[in-house]
Amino acid sequence: MDATAATTVTGETWNPRGARVRDAFLDALPLAVGLLAEPAVAAAWDGPSALKDFGVRGLAGHTFWQELALPGLLAEPLPAEPVIPLREYYLDRVIWLDAGADGDVSVRIRAGGEATAADGHAALLTRVREAAGRLAAELPGLPAERPVRMPSWGDWSLELDDFLLTRLLELVVHADDLAVSAGLPTPAFPEHVTAPAIELLTRLAVRRHGTTGVIRGLARAERAPESIAGI
Repeated sequence: MDATAATTVTGETWNPRGARVRDAFLDALPLAVGLLAEPAVAAAWDGPSALKDFGVRGLAGHTFWQELALPGLLAEPLPAEPVIPLREYYLDRVIWLDAGADGDVSVRIRAGGEATAADGHAALLTRVREAAGRLAAELPGLPAERPVRMPSWGDWSLELDDFLLTRLLELVVHADDLAVSAGLPTPAFPEHVTAPAIELLTRLAVRRHGTTGVIRGLARAERAPESIAGI
């Protein structure tokens, strides 16, 4: 991250609470599950995906592995690790953002996706549908501040709604990847789903390219950088 980008990301929270992230996640998940259920995804299962070095199978497993884990995590005692803000999570904690496709963490992510989907398309779809059903029943009754910690993380947790925003972003982005990989239209997520994902992507783009670069990328074709991708 360059110095310009580092000094332009401000604010204490990256979660647009007014966007009702919980509802957006619960509306996005069935659309993503519906994409996974498409016969074209099953037909493309053993082929390459639209992402470098990712097969369709591994991409599908990666897209949903945290949704598969979340019901079990919510059934466990509250984690003892401290809760950190989403801004700190993305700026200081995660290493995959800057790792590149060939980085060690990226290799591990791809291997994790493959392992999650190792039993085949039908088995993964069954597990994802079961997890989605549990989340639809359980999430509405939980407080936004309820901490969540994935076992593979370090010594920190996220508030539930912050965690769900990270998952909302992944569902929106990877649904496009999966659809393109299978030759399908990208799911038409409603605006209340895409808006918080776009806001978070914009913050991550500022992190990488700085405020001026992102503004030019969005508003000035004649001065736009080659890319303003945030992830």
